[in-house]
Amino acid sequence: MRAVLSLIAVVLLVLIAMVGVGTVGLTYLFGIIIPYLAVAVFIAGFVYRVIKWAQSPVPFRIPTTCGQQKTLPWIKNSTLESPHSTWGVIGRMALEVLFFRSLFRNTKVELKDGPKLAYGPTKYLWLGGLAFHWSFLVVFIRHFKFFAEPVPGFVTMLQDLDGFFQVGLPIIYITDIVILVAVSFLVLRRLFDPKVRYISLAADYFPLFLILGIIVSGGWMRYFTKTDIVSVKELAMGLISFNPVGSAVLSEIGVSFYVHLFLVSILFLYFPFSKLMHLGGVFLSPTRNLANNNRAKRHINPWDYPVKVHTYEEWEDEFRDVMKAADMPLEKE
Repeated sequence: MRAVLSLIAVVLLVLIAMVGVGTVGLTYLFGIIIPYLAVAVFIAGFVYRVIKWAQSPVPFRIPTTCGQQKTLPWIKNSTLESPHSTWGVIGRMALEVLFFRSLFRNTKVELKDGPKLAYGPTKYLWLGGLAFHWSFLVVFIRHFKFFAEPVPGFVTMLQDLDGFFQVGLPIIYITDIVILVAVSFLVLRRLFDPKVRYISLAADYFPLFLILGIIVSGGWMRYFTKTDIVSVKELAMGLISFNPVGSAVLSEIGVSFYVHLFLVSILFLYFPFSKLMHLGGVFLSPTRNLANNNRAKRHINPWDYPVKVHTYEEWEDEFRDVMKAADMPLEKE
């Protein structure tokens, strides 16, 4: 039911854009106002969440470790699994952010006949997540061609590499196929894996269906329908330069583009308030960004102010008669 409701929500968003532009003709609303609003909310929300996380006190060193900590010189330590220096932390974070190292090491648990617990690898989840995130990044960078004139050289080079296996016209980009397969896999995994489906919420399904809608609408424009690319670039250049285009240009763009742009705007609006904020949160996680040097350096809790305590000796003196009457052992008679 949670998956169905999330899918219905995305379909309703598509219908809103189609009716709003195709029937009512609200091109300025969907082409100018909503994108500006979405980017403003995204930036403000992202900054707010990061600042709130940065202000959270971390009185103790709590890095997650999977290797030998640095101690005596003759004991070999694990530099990346249990980093004790800033460079070790940077290396660990780089592997985590770029290659999802902790997900690569993830395991699954199944109850076999017997009963017997069996542990196994989940490399398919790591591969699906890695393919999705890297493809998303490449597609995102490729879209810079709409916001700059001349187009930056690195964007052109990346686009040429992405379309290396040219099959007909328009060129089919590798990442367009990879990201569609990867997101479909992540959706099907939540739908058909009983354990994952049990813990999945609407907040897990909605962004997947939303991103899938963005991918499908973008692919529909590129490979199946005709979209005025010149007008689209004029619109993008006008947005980035804070000089929006007029209604003449907006009317030249098809409804399918406004559906795509509206879904992207919804993703920007939704991003700071969702689990997608792990994009910023991973850098502020004390389990990842702290050096594990507890044996080399003493860390004192800044909240460790003097507290009046009631020692056992004082407690025993207070209740000595009662304890003695009950034949309870005493430290001193």
